[in-house]
Amino acid sequence: MSNEEASYRLRLAEGFLGEARHNLQHQLWRSCVDNSQLAAENAAKAVLGLLGPVGRTHDPGAALLEALDKQRFTEGIEDPVRRIAQCARTLGPQVHLQSDYGDEATRRTPWEIFDQASADQALALAEEAVALAK
Repeated sequence: MSNEEASYRLRLAEGFLGEARHNLQHQLWRSCVDNSQLAAENAAKAVLGLLGPVGRTHDPGAALLEALDKQRFTEGIEDPVRRIAQCARTLGPQVHLQSDYGDEATRRTPWEIFDQASADQALALAEEAVALAK
């Protein structure tokens, strides 16, 4: 177990969550989604960090689900870990790509894709993932 890894990832998650909140207040929808995605991703990586080193991935939810299947978590925390994985998967690689690059197939920029509703939803998922990871 690596409490140092988990602590580092949790600090990252909290930092990105703070930026996402700031972005929402200033109606920066794309930035809110982008930072919410990173907050949820790092919340999932914080939990993975309890099991060992965390690799580079924008889909740590999949790794969390795999660890759950292998019963690597202590009994009683499976449901919160599963929910963190779901939040991270919902805000996974596709959201990461769209918030940075847009949709190249339809030539829509990130600012055209994300609106207040998507920012609200992304922030809510990030808030939940970070709270559960703590």
